[in-house]
Amino acid sequence: MKRQDVNKILMTVIAAIICLLIIYPFIWMFASAFKPLAEIYQFPPKLITENMSLKNFQHVLFNQNPSFLLYFKNTVIVTVVSVVGTLLTSSMAGYAFAKMEFKFRDKMFLLYLCTMMVPFQVLMVPQFIQFKFMGLFNTLAVLILPRLFSPLSTFLMRQFFVDIPDEIIEAGRIDGASEAKIFWRLILPLAKPSMATIAILNFVWRWNEYEAPLIFLTDKKLYTLTVGLTNFIDEAGFSLDHLVIAGATVAMLPILIIFLIGQRYMIEGLTSGSVKG
Repeated sequence: MKRQDVNKILMTVIAAIICLLIIYPFIWMFASAFKPLAEIYQFPPKLITENMSLKNFQHVLFNQNPSFLLYFKNTVIVTVVSVVGTLLTSSMAGYAFAKMEFKFRDKMFLLYLCTMMVPFQVLMVPQFIQFKFMGLFNTLAVLILPRLFSPLSTFLMRQFFVDIPDEIIEAGRIDGASEAKIFWRLILPLAKPSMATIAILNFVWRWNEYEAPLIFLTDKKLYTLTVGLTNFIDEAGFSLDHLVIAGATVAMLPILIIFLIGQRYMIEGLTSGSVKG
């Protein structure tokens, strides 16, 4: 056997071990979500036991007050509306910055990108005062409105649109199409990989967001999964670890499913435009 083949085998084995070490805690959490409390900490540990059931999920989803089902619904509303809004604003802004000529375009784009350097902790107090003044405090709108605009998403869309040949746009203008029609009918269908990337990234960010719901929401019935799970952990203590694990699994599964479905589009979107032919 050649030395190169041996090195490849060793690297494959090492990579497999590392992947197993990373994945095993998630496998253990998923399996433990179906177990009663006594079987979670039994030694030696077992992934599959005799008393596994859906009782933990039934309890956290329906028997809690408020239930995780309500937290789940709030999180879905905030995440879906925010992602759709971000896709709309970032695609239109990205097209304008890439293909439309107007005064101070590049300077405005640079200024817009500079807002990415401002952390949420700096904006937290001004946003709190503003939402109080607008009467939006303690509503889901405080989590949605600021997330409808994303400088990073606009940057990714702009970089994709820059690589689209201007001849496509010129052909549309020659045929008499308006700028809006060119954007919706000709340009946007080409941007599916980048839009899928933006959708997945923003879905993960919005789904996992913790600080904003913690600060801007006081009504437990409006909590998202992150804040609801933290609140449940504080109230449950160690005696309800099996329910805590079930709640964490409920919060994790949508992200895992979205990533598995969209990882191909995400890789394609991040690498589009990186290779020049």
